[in-house]
Amino acid sequence: MAQQQPMSLPAKLINGGVAGMVGVTCVFPIDLAKTRLQNQRSGQQLYKNMLDCLIKTVKSEGYFGMYRGAAVNLTLVTPEKAIKLAANDFFRHRLSKDGGRLTVFREMLAGCCAGMCQVTITTPMEMLKIQLQDAGRLAQQRVMPSVVTTLKLGGASAVLSRSYNTTPSPQVMRVSATQITRELLRTKGVTGLYKGLGATLLRDMPFSIVYFPLFAHLHQLGQHSCDDPSVPFYWSFMSGCMAGCVAAVTVSPCDVVKTRLQSLKKGANEETYTGVVDCVRKILKKEGPGAFLKGASCRALVIAPLFGIAQVVYFVGVGVHPLQHLLYLNKLFLRLSKA
Repeated sequence: MAQQQPMSLPAKLINGGVAGMVGVTCVFPIDLAKTRLQNQRSGQQLYKNMLDCLIKTVKSEGYFGMYRGAAVNLTLVTPEKAIKLAANDFFRHRLSKDGGRLTVFREMLAGCCAGMCQVTITTPMEMLKIQLQDAGRLAQQRVMPSVVTTLKLGGASAVLSRSYNTTPSPQVMRVSATQITRELLRTKGVTGLYKGLGATLLRDMPFSIVYFPLFAHLHQLGQHSCDDPSVPFYWSFMSGCMAGCVAAVTVSPCDVVKTRLQSLKKGANEETYTGVVDCVRKILKKEGPGAFLKGASCRALVIAPLFGIAQVVYFVGVGVHPLQHLLYLNKLFLRLSKA
């Protein structure tokens, strides 16, 4: 049973960090497919769907190609998820009146504040991750066959001929997150790592506004009784999955804009954007409203289990036990030093 007990801030940070690492490890390949699907333009579609993207990635880059950028996520997801989950708890506590039940508006406000806090880590993490994830798509795009259609006027039917690029398939450039960070800091300073900050806020704030209140209400439905507020771990998982799925699809258009803005390298004939408004305008004009839902199913498949796992780990309280051992060892050390 997942019993909600008062936890210290360090325990909450450890819980959030462990939850993020476990979740990211499980769903990262789907996240890579989401990024590549969002970045491909209409008329230049290299991937038909998520499964096609993953198959082509394995064929061209090997199994570990599906985990390009995972190291960045695993490194930075610990503070990112820790800040998000702990900040939400902090603001919920501050906004509650004498420990009473929060109104929906206050729950949404707490989620909004948590979303604002997390972007300090999320923006550079996403910036680096997207460059690494999208490198394979750009390399595959350079060797796509060009289709030339010729129509013989004297014949009864059109003759479709395909001319293929016969040059060897280029290897995906192995660029590390450290190299990208150094280059951005050298050319653009710290602000280079925070490109797309506005779009990240537009995604993460509404996500948290939808996710946290919805999760709180779904989670509460699993309580045994008013006297026994404990909730089974599987109910925490299901609540996290359902709330994450709804929130992910809701903000999917903002995620597409953020991904496009943070992609530094572009493929052939891919336009650049000057900001959020310019990006929205060009996508609407050239690709239509449907482009804003690219990768939405992938994002739902990523976020649902990610937050389901995160909430189980968080509510079980993984971080409480090591802290208790540390406190015990500290007390033991103090007693020995006084002896």
